[in-house]
Amino acid sequence: MSKFYPLSVANVRQETRDTIVATFAVPPSLRERFAFTQGQHLTLRAQVNGQDLRRSYSICSAVQDGDLRVAIKRTPGGQFSTWANDTLKPGVSIEVMPPMGHFNLPLSAEHHKRYLGFAAGSGITPMLSIIKTTLQAEPKSSFSLVYGNRSSAAVIFREELAELKDVFGGRLNIVYVMSREQQDIDLFNGRITREKCDQLFQHWVRVADHDAAFVCGPEQMMHDVAAALQAHGMAKEAIKVELFAASIPKTRHEPHARPVVGRQDCEVTVIIDGSHRSFTMEKDKESVLDAGLKQGIDIRYSCKGGVCSTCRCKVVEGKLEMDANYALEDYEIARGFVLSCQAFPVTDRIVLDFDQDN
Repeated sequence: MSKFYPLSVANVRQETRDTIVATFAVPPSLRERFAFTQGQHLTLRAQVNGQDLRRSYSICSAVQDGDLRVAIKRTPGGQFSTWANDTLKPGVSIEVMPPMGHFNLPLSAEHHKRYLGFAAGSGITPMLSIIKTTLQAEPKSSFSLVYGNRSSAAVIFREELAELKDVFGGRLNIVYVMSREQQDIDLFNGRITREKCDQLFQHWVRVADHDAAFVCGPEQMMHDVAAALQAHGMAKEAIKVELFAASIPKTRHEPHARPVVGRQDCEVTVIIDGSHRSFTMEKDKESVLDAGLKQGIDIRYSCKGGVCSTCRCKVVEGKLEMDANYALEDYEIARGFVLSCQAFPVTDRIVLDFDQDN
């Protein structure tokens, strides 16, 4: 799971002025390895201007499609997204890590559920995969989506969403909220805020009638939507969230004021793809991920901001503290998972397993 594999680009479509959709050609020998669950993401790797850059992009195809696609939006100052939009063409090869992520719920043909989705901008990418997969896998279930954008021209997957409305009829409801384009109904103007959600839940959708919700977008939107959902009766564990890595400010680790317990150094063992590698690092100075990379260990990572969960691993022995966590859910932390990019050793010895998923 930690390895990158070269995949050729099969097709590139210009979705909007600043967004491309790239489809990868997965050879038969790798199809099982690149099988995915709705809502998962791919980590892409490329050498850009002499730098080893890695970025995570959500899969936008349905599980039933048989295709592996991601949408890449060009962001201001974004080295990787700019390179990808300018460079990716059919036949170009790029390194790709197998699918990862837990932005999903188990599906069953027997389910008769009602789902809510909230997306802003490119947050529609995993949501499209979730919606398409769910409505096909659960014929008795329905999905309601609130999708925020600046204007109609900026809406990613507008045509595909319209086609899905035609296919699934009343099982799929979509509300577009525009921040810079006036719409006839005032409720659908502006941004997706806490106040906007309260109004939507009062006039458009009854939260109590829904079983679960998915939220993907900037940090503030996620907090606002989650807070509104809980205030209107949805349990916290029924709300699945996914953040934009770009929306999280980069923070520098601040050493703890209290003295380090035990020795100053920590003996670290990491288990990756069945191999055990050990090294020594200084406590409270750098993350386990950064220390391991300095030792030449190819630990998987992408955002380094505690958002994408690519560097997720399980603590087998010892104790660590995390500076930030925007990716792991409470149950994952309870089972001993940490984000190695945000993890700092507390004990004199730690063992981390990157191969465990549960």
